[in-house]
Amino acid sequence: MGISVILLAYKEEENLKVLLPQIIDNVKKTGEEYEILVIDTAEPLDDTEGVCKTFGARYINQEEPAFGGAFKTGIKYAEMDKFLILDSDGSHNPKYIPAIYEKFMKENCDVVIGSRYVEGGKTNDAKSSIVMSHILNGMFRLFLGIKAKDISTDYRMYHTEQLKKVSLTCRNYDVLQEVLLRLRLNKEDKKLKIGEVPIEFDKRIYGESKRRLLPFIMSYIKTLCKLTVTRMVGK
Repeated sequence: MGISVILLAYKEEENLKVLLPQIIDNVKKTGEEYEILVIDTAEPLDDTEGVCKTFGARYINQEEPAFGGAFKTGIKYAEMDKFLILDSDGSHNPKYIPAIYEKFMKENCDVVIGSRYVEGGKTNDAKSSIVMSHILNGMFRLFLGIKAKDISTDYRMYHTEQLKKVSLTCRNYDVLQEVLLRLRLNKEDKKLKIGEVPIEFDKRIYGESKRRLLPFIMSYIKTLCKLTVTRMVGK
């Protein structure tokens, strides 16, 4: 029993110095045992490993390419029964961890999302990104039947056992929608209980965003078509 905290890192050394102490403080508030896994690039690009040693986090190099590959690496090595993932750039404030945990436990959810788009939530992202996010969220909710306001963020808590039973194929950020659909399809009643906790999404602390708009959009269009077919055939 406990929480595996997963951080996917791409040259996030400076951000992790700020973030890891905050994560530790807030995870301790849950009263659960915990581990912190930092999934770094296949070949190190900075001293993320040294920062992990300083704060007692487990350092792992991703074993498959891109964001989806890093996510799958985190799932593979998580050892606790609850799986909490958040951005490693500081855009997800660790102060929301206790509220996400409380909702997950009290309401017996399959997934709890730290949401920008429920009442009380807020995003400080660029306006173009906000518009694109709303469009993508609306389309995926409609075509995949996922009942949540914010399905394009990775501030989430899952059951680790459920994640380990899922086979993921998406390489990029679209894996965030795929995992929700496949978790639902894996359940006998095909129902996934999703809770949402309002958060304020901040801009990254240090460095530049790794997302590139055009490849990002094209990837999501292809994935929407593929996952719609997956939903129709039920596997």
